[in-house]
Amino acid sequence: MLQPPQLRIPGPTPVPERVQRAMAAPMINHRGPEFRALLPELETGLRWAFQTENDMLIFPASGTGGLESAVANLVSPGERVLAVTIGAFGDRFADLAGAFGAGVARLTLPWGEAADPEDLDALLSREPDITTVLITHNETSTGVTNPLETLAAVVKRHNRLLVVDGVSS
Repeated sequence: MLQPPQLRIPGPTPVPERVQRAMAAPMINHRGPEFRALLPELETGLRWAFQTENDMLIFPASGTGGLESAVANLVSPGERVLAVTIGAFGDRFADLAGAFGAGVARLTLPWGEAADPEDLDALLSREPDITTVLITHNETSTGVTNPLETLAAVVKRHNRLLVVDGVSS
């Protein structure tokens, strides 16, 4: 029997047939009683999946929509931010900040290389007006993962806000 084609690209992933059938069902009202009854179950499942007791935010958007929301709510026009870019999605994060009026400095690395915490430390030491650091944890376009724990420690030591693109982490 001929197998259906398998989509093996970053982003959309193959889903089981039962999930495809469920997705073909009519949409429910996100403000109606069906969704209100479903939401606690979703939150419980997400807390288990992420192994957290923290609040969960279900955001109906693409990854870029989520990043845009983060930038719109955390970065003010005229604010100076640093975008650590190691590929296309890091560049997109920087561009979003610029579109919302931030002054964007970039720590750009060649594709295929992760950010070096020492370089980040030096740049933040030289630029005290930077208030926020944008980092893509796992850069889908290059397959490179930034050493987030180490980079986050540097940002914390400089008392700056860290915003992480964890879409493909």
